[in-house]
Amino acid sequence: MGKTNIDNKHIKSTIGFDMLVQDVMTRNVLSITKFESIMHVADILTEKSISGLPVVDKENRVLGIITQADILSMVGVRREHTFKDLLKHMLGESLPERRIGDHVGDIMTSPALTIKPDANIAEAVRLMEEKRIRRLTVVDDKNKLIGILTRADILKAVIIKIKLMHPAQEERGK
Repeated sequence: MGKTNIDNKHIKSTIGFDMLVQDVMTRNVLSITKFESIMHVADILTEKSISGLPVVDKENRVLGIITQADILSMVGVRREHTFKDLLKHMLGESLPERRIGDHVGDIMTSPALTIKPDANIAEAVRLMEEKRIRRLTVVDDKNKLIGILTRADILKAVIIKIKLMHPAQEERGK
């Protein structure tokens, strides 16, 4: 049993360094331009069950990102607002810092935080945690979009890696 604890500590300390962003990221990424209507983007996010889209120029260079949070900011909802704040808003009190506009470029987060495909997952996780974000756009040396890395992508890859490294532990759980 002691060996398992050592193995688990080893997994925690090294697994993110063994995987690269390019091996985990989603490659076929939907993206939009800053001229798209916000309502169109809201429809895409809802229909595709995704929480954000990279915003690119005509050369596919990343300009920013638009997320559900950006769209919610139009009604005054911000990340730092508490559940209590939201309840007060629903009861008629206003929330500060309302973003306004009709197009993606009016409310997107810019610049988007990006990462290179040869970075390791530990670096990506550190950046996501530090900046309190849920996704990173993956870009090449010319800042062109080549993928997106989400927390779900990372979790899926880590679970697969752990199962491959420790198949006996998976069997014990059944």
